[in-house]
Amino acid sequence: MPQLPSRRGMLFGTAAVGAGVFLAGCTSNESSADDEPATNEQPAASDTPGKPVTIGFAGPQADHGWLNAINENAKNRAGTYEDVTLEITEGSNDTAAQIGQIETLINKKVDVLVILPADGKALTQVGLKAMRAGIPVVNLDRIFNSPQAYRCWIGGDNYGMGLNAGHYIGERLKDKQNAKVIELAGVDALELTRQRTQGFDDALKNYPNIEKVARQAADFTVESGQAKMAQMLQAQSQFDALWNHDDDQGVGALRAIEQAGRDDFLMVGGAGALSAFQAIKQDNGVLKATVLYPPTMAASAIDLARALGQGKGVGGMAEFEIPASVTLYSAVVDKTNVDQYMPTGFK
Repeated sequence: MPQLPSRRGMLFGTAAVGAGVFLAGCTSNESSADDEPATNEQPAASDTPGKPVTIGFAGPQADHGWLNAINENAKNRAGTYEDVTLEITEGSNDTAAQIGQIETLINKKVDVLVILPADGKALTQVGLKAMRAGIPVVNLDRIFNSPQAYRCWIGGDNYGMGLNAGHYIGERLKDKQNAKVIELAGVDALELTRQRTQGFDDALKNYPNIEKVARQAADFTVESGQAKMAQMLQAQSQFDALWNHDDDQGVGALRAIEQAGRDDFLMVGGAGALSAFQAIKQDNGVLKATVLYPPTMAASAIDLARALGQGKGVGGMAEFEIPASVTLYSAVVDKTNVDQYMPTGFK
């Protein structure tokens, strides 16, 4: 179970890898105690107990390590607040079932909803229904089709994942002539997979000595990762680097690599699984780094929902309201910083 960072520095201190929306404040070195004080103090949410808030949480079935970590982060964060009651659903990958679960939360008249939809497009209407009922929605990660269906969106940066993976590999191979890379993607039917690939390809354009010679799409599972990786290893007798979109399917990919007896390339993973962190720290295999897609976003979503329910803003920002969107940063974790991120790794 991931250990959550401290609530200190609410909200953005909770998103351990950094959020894309920050207050860029500046002060003058010539300011003094005689300067006119600010007349407006924003009501920022804090650790101090305030107005009780009931938060409804609805996500897909936790059939993946990352999704299970999302649920755990949400429950753990809510449990740290005396003024928060969390109503959490069982979760379902069936859109009709998830819509029914959310409608139940609407009928219970929860104060705020946090929704990670199994399918953003399919669940847009129920998000709209909640908003029209006066229940603000924090849309977590997979985005609804309409901004009218949520008050705030918080999620990862899929394009940024690919971009940072590509730059990391590019810097490692920039002095190698005719370098070759391959890509083990996720599910091509998902927009997030296409965004990750686009970011990766855009980064590689900065390194004319590098060519992507192969790509296979897997299904975010250990079994698919192993099968697709085995196919690529058989087809590609020589390459210099692999980017794998997902650390869960990466477990299978590493099995295929070990079975093939290959160690002539470097591998970069994706998402931030504990097993990936441990392998990076041991540094005795091909896996040298992973690019984060942090499940701590669920903890931050609870913070945002609590602030919404209490009619407050967030610490570190001057505005009276929470932001409309928060995009998390996809940090690269390698052996130089893996100890810092180890507590956030998901199983």
